[in-house]
Amino acid sequence: MLRICFHGRGGHGVKTASRIVSTAAFLAGFQCQDFPIYGAERRGAAVAAFTRISSDPILERGFIADPSIIILADETLLDDPAAGVLSGQENASVLFLNTASASVVSSHHRFLPQVVSFDVTGLTLQVLGKASALSAGLGAAASRLTGIVKEEHLVQAAAEEFSHLGIASDVLEKNIQICREVFRSLPEVPTLTKSLQTSAKVVPVTGEDVNRATPSVFNTGNADLRHTGSWRVERPVIDRNACTRCGMCFVVCPDGSIALDEHGYPVIDYDHCKGCMICRSVCPRHIITKERETLAW
Repeated sequence: MLRICFHGRGGHGVKTASRIVSTAAFLAGFQCQDFPIYGAERRGAAVAAFTRISSDPILERGFIADPSIIILADETLLDDPAAGVLSGQENASVLFLNTASASVVSSHHRFLPQVVSFDVTGLTLQVLGKASALSAGLGAAASRLTGIVKEEHLVQAAAEEFSHLGIASDVLEKNIQICREVFRSLPEVPTLTKSLQTSAKVVPVTGEDVNRATPSVFNTGNADLRHTGSWRVERPVIDRNACTRCGMCFVVCPDGSIALDEHGYPVIDYDHCKGCMICRSVCPRHIITKERETLAW
């Protein structure tokens, strides 16, 4: 499977860029999936978008932690640790930089994958007269680096996506021109095309008896990697000395964040406990208290 991460700022058009490469790959006969994460949801804030491409049905969902390709729309994001633009670069085959000074950028940062660069902003300014949106060039760069998308697929995909945005025909043609120029200027990355098979596995789900009528899912998949405990405002705290080990909190926890130790006492996994306090509400002895986790101001 090819996994592509797009990083940019609000207004750069990384969402549209992810849709362009996804649509182009779909036109080339592949299974595709794309989606954005907006974060602060304002112009200029760090945003990300993701695309998966596979020969088989895509069973993975959610954030891409091990990208094959990283597309970086703004080199200033490299100085923003919270943006995490190089997250997973040890698994990537290629990093695309939108810059006219790739050697200077590379001298200040440690890049593990192969670096490919093109001044998408400069070309967009030259063709459109402004560079507020870079989706055409970024989508073309990603399409070229996959090695599986042909130029005609890219052009058709870009025309479809920009038409949905309702832009004028002359502006559409200029964006198509940008797509063609970027696509023709970049190399393919052959190592990416060796395997497009999905790595996700189907986990069998067995059914409970009709009285419960619920599935039993014992495989955590990649859920362990998502520390949902950071969502918590208050945390439940169990008084172990007063606990009778009835197991009610263990049974009702909706996230499976409470386990039983070797003595039968409940233990809370604070990495994944969201602080819903259901355990506190069902405790028959009321020995589960709550503590403030974060300040709300």
